[in-house]
Amino acid sequence: MSERMAELVLQLGFIIFAVRICGRLAKGLGIPPVLGELLSGVIIGPYALGGLALPGFPRGIFPLETGALAVGAELYAFATVASIILLFASGLETDLGLFLRYSLAGGVIGIGGVVFSFVLGDLTGVVLLQTSFMDPRCLFLGILSTATSVGITARILSDHKRMDSPEGVTILAAAVFDDVLGIIMLAVVLGVVAVITGGHGSVNAAGILGIAGKAFGIWLGFTVLGLVFSKKIAAFLKFFKHSFDFSILALGLALILAGIFEKQGLAMIIGAYISGLSLSKTDIAAVIQERLRGLYEFFVPVFFSVMGMMVNVGEIFSLRVLSFGALYTAGAILAKIAGCGGPALLMGFNGRGALRIGAGMVPRGEVALIIAGIGRASGVLDNQLFAVIILMTLATTLAAPPLLSAFLKISGPGTKKPVKGDNSAAAVWEFHFDEIAGMVLDTLLKDLKTEGFYVQMMNIDEGLSQARKGDIALSITKRESTVTIETSQVDMPFVKTAVYEVILGLHDTIQKLKNSSDPRAMKQEISNLQGRTREEVLSLIDPGCIALDLKGNTKEGIITELVDLLYSQGKLLDRDEALGDVLQREKTMSTGMEHGIALPHGKSDAVTDICVAVGIKKEGVDFESLDGEKSRLFILVISPKKTTGPHIQFLAAVGSVLKDETLREQVIGADFKEDAAFLLQRGS
Repeated sequence: MSERMAELVLQLGFIIFAVRICGRLAKGLGIPPVLGELLSGVIIGPYALGGLALPGFPRGIFPLETGALAVGAELYAFATVASIILLFASGLETDLGLFLRYSLAGGVIGIGGVVFSFVLGDLTGVVLLQTSFMDPRCLFLGILSTATSVGITARILSDHKRMDSPEGVTILAAAVFDDVLGIIMLAVVLGVVAVITGGHGSVNAAGILGIAGKAFGIWLGFTVLGLVFSKKIAAFLKFFKHSFDFSILALGLALILAGIFEKQGLAMIIGAYISGLSLSKTDIAAVIQERLRGLYEFFVPVFFSVMGMMVNVGEIFSLRVLSFGALYTAGAILAKIAGCGGPALLMGFNGRGALRIGAGMVPRGEVALIIAGIGRASGVLDNQLFAVIILMTLATTLAAPPLLSAFLKISGPGTKKPVKGDNSAAAVWEFHFDEIAGMVLDTLLKDLKTEGFYVQMMNIDEGLSQARKGDIALSITKRESTVTIETSQVDMPFVKTAVYEVILGLHDTIQKLKNSSDPRAMKQEISNLQGRTREEVLSLIDPGCIALDLKGNTKEGIITELVDLLYSQGKLLDRDEALGDVLQREKTMSTGMEHGIALPHGKSDAVTDICVAVGIKKEGVDFESLDGEKSRLFILVISPKKTTGPHIQFLAAVGSVLKDETLREQVIGADFKEDAAFLLQRGS
């Protein structure tokens, strides 16, 4: 047992590094990170590098296991828990109000996509496997073809400023139906497969209806109970007070319901999804999502990597798998375009709009991989069919963005008649600081919820949100310090009023903060405190970045000279951007301290690592210091905005060192750069 546990721990460690590296590389190439995580499993799995013999690992770090699974049961157990967390999170994010509000257009298009995809996926299996429609393998191929990953589509719509268009809103609504209908169909298929593989022979129409009735009844019963008692469930969870406690307990409920569904012959992920859906409209849904984010980020990439490990690299490039995969992928793309685009023509869209909606529903993703894992674990899908499904998932995810972009570039509206959403507009606010843009966005989303809007985070990493109420649709994007909101022209006054109220409220809050605190007094207090100094922090001082005789005669001149010194030493990516960021910080409040010291500093995207420049001007320069004296010793610090580093620690440490008057004067009077650096570092 201890040997197997040691093996499991090592495997998890390797997987964590592999998924992060491959996910980042994929994102850098403009590919969804999930595909990088999937490919990481293929690379380090038992069919590739993981099966190579190494010292201490005669069968490899990821030895090939016998049976249906290519990986060990312990590792697959982690993947199973990950799939429950993923579907629980998906349920929490499901916009139930959108599901009901757009029940007509979204429902018709969603049903069309699911039915077409299932039938065409199943028939592809019938033709290529030379078997019957009710063959469990064909049923899985059908259900796997129904899933949709709308996060990728949302990003493309946002890039083209079409999130609020009739096609954009309809795609998002239909995707909700797609998820729900796909889950129900999975329950039915698993019931049918259980009868067929359980030695009970084939099933007739009456048997199928009976299985469908049981599966749908269990799904609907638990869903209705969950929604009816959702507030009571939330109240029970909140009894445990701390948000971390009730968030973990909410996941505990998902695990319990997942186990119950598995015992009833349905998939665990169905129970997990219902748990999340039940809590999706409660006041603790957002808190649970936030608190479980760490678990999600750990477990879910592990799941995708484990799915990749089940792909036999030797078979995936075989002619049979490639040809089967190509036909299955073509059918999966055609099914969504025809199955969703066809009904769209009946719902007021023209040919352009129908193509856009169909293409937007093409990408498959997380749910398809989970269902594939269920089929692989049950033995229904063999190595070759599993490889075919992986190829389809990869291909549809990669094909959807250029396909949808091409259809969006076709000029003209997507509806037969002009509608409110066709006359769209965008408003852009540049706040110059990422932190301020974040505060504005957080407050705006909170205010929209109080206005009765349904707010969805379509892509957390990209800062993409969608808010809807009635026929008002807002697409909200935050990229660094810029917030962009897209909506119809007639709703733009509402948008600008809402943002105005947010900014006014934040301005009032900041003004109250100013009135209740005195930064200058705090600065005075800091300058009189003696703190710790740390050798590793002060070692950032480089003799090559020290100037013993500055020429500048003004604050701006001194800062510019120090920035130029860093630039000449190759420390800056962009000299002008770095200078602007430091001067902007200086405008907030002067960094002139006491006793002739000034500590200009700032954070900037112009650096990849913290850098320090030291300058001396013996006759001094007016730096608006606390004691009114001229500053003679200047230490400039620039840190990157988005990575961690000892920015504040360095400022505190060097400030403590320079409280020693003798040391101060020795630094200012130093004849060599190396001497000045040694004296400043000596304080540690």
